[in-house]
Amino acid sequence: MKNKNHFAINHFASVLFRHETILFAVLALEWFYFNHVGPHFGSLDNSFDIIRHSVEIGLLALVMTPVILTGGIDLSVGSLVGLCAILFGKLWRDAHLSPVVAAICTIGIGALAGGLNATLITWLRLPPLIVTLGTYSFFRGLAEAITHGTDTITNFPASFLFLGQERFLGIPAQVPIFIFVAIGVWLLVHRTTYGRSFRAIGFAPEGARYAGIPVERRIAFAYVLAGTIAAVAAIIYTARVGQAKADAGTGYELFAITAVVLGGTSIFGGIGTVHGTLLGVAAIAVLNNGLVHARQPREAAGMLTGLLLILALSSSVIPKLFASLSRHRQTPHKT
Repeated sequence: MKNKNHFAINHFASVLFRHETILFAVLALEWFYFNHVGPHFGSLDNSFDIIRHSVEIGLLALVMTPVILTGGIDLSVGSLVGLCAILFGKLWRDAHLSPVVAAICTIGIGALAGGLNATLITWLRLPPLIVTLGTYSFFRGLAEAITHGTDTITNFPASFLFLGQERFLGIPAQVPIFIFVAIGVWLLVHRTTYGRSFRAIGFAPEGARYAGIPVERRIAFAYVLAGTIAAVAAIIYTARVGQAKADAGTGYELFAITAVVLGGTSIFGGIGTVHGTLLGVAAIAVLNNGLVHARQPREAAGMLTGLLLILALSSSVIPKLFASLSRHRQTPHKT
């Protein structure tokens, strides 16, 4: 009986102090605080506004999760949003394609861009940080070159703008797309052999190879998926703001990485959950919107987001540091 009670207490404690549980509590505190200090923060319209403005970053964070699980990183997704937004606008305005056909072509371009990252990382064995830092500049520079830094594409049809600005079945129209992608990525990471292989690769790439996992193909898939969904995010962004411009998605890669790491995914790979990432996205979205309602300067959101990233990165290191110091103190010193 004592063993059963001890097991129940340990299980309850493990659930209570899980990263996701703590993050959910932080999110709840954020919500109650901003609802108290900010007028109309908790209204239904503002809740929908929070969701509407966080869908693109949420999509990027979702597909960043398997990338980071493999021990990689993708700094290019924000720039790819800008490039895909411009290409979508050009295909619609200059090539006279319908928004649907232009969107399909843009998603294909996003997959090819992700394939470029995948090829450089898996075939040439270059570090993901260096590769995606290079494509971060390349994609943004290409978008600026196409538009000469001045061309902004507007006057999209109302049927397309509906996707980013109106409601479908009472909720923002882009939310069903986000839910579909979230469910797909969650099933991929948590219910398939791909998900297990992502973690195995993140823990030990060579060990994964010895286990028969096609490491290069799994990594390539993660980057192609990231490029594909970045293109989807670009289309939704264009529909939300009503224009395609080269600076679309600026800084989105930072917010996406912060959401993933804040959600409990180890930046070194091998550990993480999709639902943790969703909580991280929600925490950042509520923080940014709440600061506006609390009439705080916009710079505060950037500073606090950076602070959250540092704290999230430190959270996995600090306990090990304290454990190491504790062992060092308990070790008897030789005289």
